Amino acid sequence: MSRHAIHSSIPRWIAVIIWLPFLLLAACQQQEEGRTAKSGSDTQLQRAREIAHRYVIVDTHIDVPYRLEDDWEDLTKRAERGNFDYARAKEGGLDGAFMSIYTPAELEWAGPGKAYAHAEKMIDHVEDLIRRAPDKFVLATRPDDVLAAHRAGKIALAMGMENGAPIEGKLENLKHFYDRGIRYITLAHSKSNHLADSSYDSERPNGGLSDFGRRVVKEMNALGILVDLSHLSDAAASEILRISPVPPIASHSSVRHFTPGFERNLSDKLIRAIARHNGVIMINFGSAFLTNAANEYGKKQREAYEAWLKETGSTDTPENKEAFDQRYRTEHPYPYATVEDVVRHINHIVGIAGLPYVGIGSDFDGVGDSLPIG
Repeated sequence: MSRHAIHSSIPRWIAVIIWLPFLLLAACQQQEEGRTAKSGSDTQLQRAREIAHRYVIVDTHIDVPYRLEDDWEDLTKRAERGNFDYARAKEGGLDGAFMSIYTPAELEWAGPGKAYAHAEKMIDHVEDLIRRAPDKFVLATRPDDVLAAHRAGKIALAMGMENGAPIEGKLENLKHFYDRGIRYITLAHSKSNHLADSSYDSERPNGGLSDFGRRVVKEMNALGILVDLSHLSDAAASEILRISPVPPIASHSSVRHFTPGFERNLSDKLIRAIARHNGVIMINFGSAFLTNAANEYGKKQREAYEAWLKETGSTDTPENKEAFDQRYRTEHPYPYATVEDVVRHINHIVGIAGLPYVGIGSDFDGVGDSLPIG
């Protein structure tokens, strides 16, 4: 395939991704209007279900591969744990999902080949899932694959790389991962890396993108890999918008207007800039992304954990953290967001940018016990 042909597929991916909000927004608005009477809300819920199964729905961020690595289950049938499996996806009307090829930030410094090998293993999990159930799942590397899967009653699994650490300073690795099915890359995750600065990291050595990060963006444009702005610092996201002629995405971010000071969500300025570049912002379903109360809860919980470590002389281990978090939630009930909060984020983007520029990137299997209620 020529580079022109590959490059031209990017706007078509965008078209598939933005199909959902037209349907979701209408369904949610109807549901809100019918909420005064139970019979009305039941009718609207049925209408929403009909819409969901009639049209193409794509979720741009589901953390299935890392979940399978940590706690394997057979997702070809209804699973006991997690948020995603074939049965629930079909019931909800999901037609396509970007499987997150997530690499933990610390693998950036684990040694040559470590991040690369981890990403390879995550891709293997997706391929194995498809191989075990070809009647249920299909690999999607082009928009047409999603549409064909919809017609065939299958679920299309595309792949996006969360954290550019596996590139490991080698442009040729981009082509390798493209050939394995990667169609977007989130340049950094929770720590700044050799490509870009992270919104979560106080250390910002690149001042946005690194020199190599700029070369990576250019090569992604040429190959046909979408640039994902989620997790990036404002400076890095703004720089990408300046240097990239191709529409970007934010695969699993929400609106900073509702979580002031939380840079991981997008400012109104960035939302408008993404829309001007014909990009799409996908709403994250984690409660901490949706309401300030849930976001502040997380900060207080982390502060309490750090204080507990200091007071008790305990070591920061996953086991200690899990046990502490369980105790903390028992003593301090979690302020879950609601489905209506998701709609508020969608409406906000529609209001300041327009309906074509909003989608969903749920972060299922990635945000733990924090999904909205209702």
